[in-house]
Amino acid sequence: MIALLLRDIRLAVRAGGGFGLGLAFFLIVVVLVPFAVGPETALLSRIAPGVLWIGGLLACLLSLDRIFALDREDGTLDLLATSPLPLEGVVSIKALAHWVTTGVPLVLAAPVLAVLMSLPPEGFRWLVISLLIGTPALSVIGTFGAALTVGIKRGGLLMSLLVLPLYVPTLIFGAEVARAGAEGLAIETPLVLLAALTCVTIAVLPFASAAVLRMNLR
Repeated sequence: MIALLLRDIRLAVRAGGGFGLGLAFFLIVVVLVPFAVGPETALLSRIAPGVLWIGGLLACLLSLDRIFALDREDGTLDLLATSPLPLEGVVSIKALAHWVTTGVPLVLAAPVLAVLMSLPPEGFRWLVISLLIGTPALSVIGTFGAALTVGIKRGGLLMSLLVLPLYVPTLIFGAEVARAGAEGLAIETPLVLLAALTCVTIAVLPFASAAVLRMNLR
């Protein structure tokens, strides 16, 4: 399992589909928003949590189609499906590798980009915490979407249409945690709901992804 995780991380970095592409997209989104809405600090600070969360969510989408596509093309996925490793474990490792190469860099870059959006300093901690809790759910949900479209040529657009509605609850609660933290309001309820949503996603979706892969590989 560890060897598979390290292999996927190396492939993501070498292929340019990991943190480099996601970070660049994240930066572009955050930089363009002030040009679109104007330089008013009060407005930017009010919309900053939502913009940062949407930027991170869309950045996660960029590399989802590569989770299984490369392994499907060279036959590695068929070997993994027939190996002694449980397919649920393989799916979980794929999701973890995606989070390490995409989610973690976004979490680390978020405070820097929050400065560009004039987010109040007291909101930095809650922005990072919300992303740290919510981005694993984005990777697991994205892995499920990648499993659904693994047998479809150029299925990236279809996968985005399938995955985006599933991202909405995580986006709502994650952005609410960051917004409430920045405004000094109570964050317990959205934080607990975000954590619960992530736990349920991690517990359930690997089994669904493995079942879908078995069907697509027949």
